[in-house]
Amino acid sequence: MVVSAVARKTVVVVEDNADNRALVGAILEGRYDVVPYPSGPDALIGCHRSPPDLILLDIALPGMDGTQVLGALRADPALAGVPVVALTADAAAESRETYLAMGFDDFIAKPILHAQDLRDAVERLIRN
Repeated sequence: MVVSAVARKTVVVVEDNADNRALVGAILEGRYDVVPYPSGPDALIGCHRSPPDLILLDIALPGMDGTQVLGALRADPALAGVPVVALTADAAAESRETYLAMGFDDFIAKPILHAQDLRDAVERLIRN
């Protein structure tokens, strides 16, 4: 009898704050393979080598911010179709629409107060 292992989907977390990377990893643990990157350039190299199923992208990154990383992802034919969720402390009422208009697929405000909101967003975007 051969049992086939079902490969879990991969979620990349691009976040310069180690505590936030750990929190997102803990929220998604057991459901997805979570690959953390502390910077945009590191994430771009890693994602190009092994394209993920979804990217959670901090906006306020040093050097290369999240909107610049998004632009590079969308310009890369191998990564252009990967869903990208903006993770940001910018929780103003109009922020969601602003980030969606930039090309992000969803928006999650930090701090993440409801883990289920993050899990729901990831599940919805990976399933589609």
